[in-house]
Amino acid sequence: MRVGLVSPYDFASPGGVNDHVRHLARQLRRLGHEARIFAPSSRADVDFDTARFYRIGSPIAIPVNDSVARITLSFHLADQVAAIVEKERFDVLHFHEPLMPALPMTMLKMSTTTNVGTFHAFARSNVGYYYGRRWLEPYLAYLHRGIAVSEPARAFLNQYFPDFPLRIIPNGIDVNAFKPGLSPIRHLRDDHINILFVGRLEKRKGLGDLLRAYEFMRGRVPKSRLIVVGDGPLRGRVESYISRRRLPNVVLAGYVPDSVLPRYYCSADVFCAPATGAESFGIVLLEAMATGLPVVATEVEGYMSVLEPGRDSMTVQPKGWAELGAALIILARDAELRRRMGGYGLEKAHRFGWDVVAAQIVEVYEEARMAATGRVEEINVHDAV
Repeated sequence: MRVGLVSPYDFASPGGVNDHVRHLARQLRRLGHEARIFAPSSRADVDFDTARFYRIGSPIAIPVNDSVARITLSFHLADQVAAIVEKERFDVLHFHEPLMPALPMTMLKMSTTTNVGTFHAFARSNVGYYYGRRWLEPYLAYLHRGIAVSEPARAFLNQYFPDFPLRIIPNGIDVNAFKPGLSPIRHLRDDHINILFVGRLEKRKGLGDLLRAYEFMRGRVPKSRLIVVGDGPLRGRVESYISRRRLPNVVLAGYVPDSVLPRYYCSADVFCAPATGAESFGIVLLEAMATGLPVVATEVEGYMSVLEPGRDSMTVQPKGWAELGAALIILARDAELRRRMGGYGLEKAHRFGWDVVAAQIVEVYEEARMAATGRVEEINVHDAV
């Protein structure tokens, strides 16, 4: 099959949806299919090793759910897209966040092939969906099959579009890249207990709560270290807090390339995900488990669709920094508990391997193609009558 993967987000910026698209493109190629990627990009020199990349539109930053979505809002993309689609002759167009403006909606409306949509997002509410239901619902009719990455993601969409069926297929993890035993970052492996955070430095990721929890933990586990991987708009405030509180042993690693990131996991003893909400899944949880780390996380819907508290993790209420600190202390003091939880998570992570996930997505492609053919036959019969 020739598959077009459509992302609404700036492909030059890191993010969960774009990571999903990249890994899916690689796996489709391994399975003998061709993949092309469509996305806006803030850079003209974006290249992708296993799929042709089409840069469609320039992104702008839009505040969404205590985060920032970098999307293109231009709906004058039709001519550029039409020429590419005509040349490529796709068997399937796979839209990630199909109802996001403007690229997915533009391509979906003009598509003449089989269409599949994956819904990644979760939030308590969505003003756009609430007020735009009547306008957005016709776009769902263009989709032959729908996928949600988790039960919270499915419930979120069905809150506004209850009649649209969705099959749950989770995000995947590259178990060949994230695995135990990789060479750690040398200066981080000593006699300290390392707590690792990986994520964008923005409010909903909860790093402020983790800093308070770590400060609480330091008085009880003096030989501990907090490693923060990621960058974002709150970096200045984080640096200021560390300086004001004179917090020792906090490493701000900043942005880390994909080739080096697994080594940071292998330099840690405990992984912490303190998000405050709006998480539909939590790929970082799988990355941690795939490297054999126990997890301390907040009880947000997306995380709880992945974790099994008491077996692979300890979980606490969002924004509860004292509970977060207490959980970190328990794991820091109990090596056997860390080993047991890490071992269970490692075994579980392989069920989310990209080979497993991509095979399920290809099944949906085949179902969608059959559904699309049936619709065409129905239309032809109706026209003949």
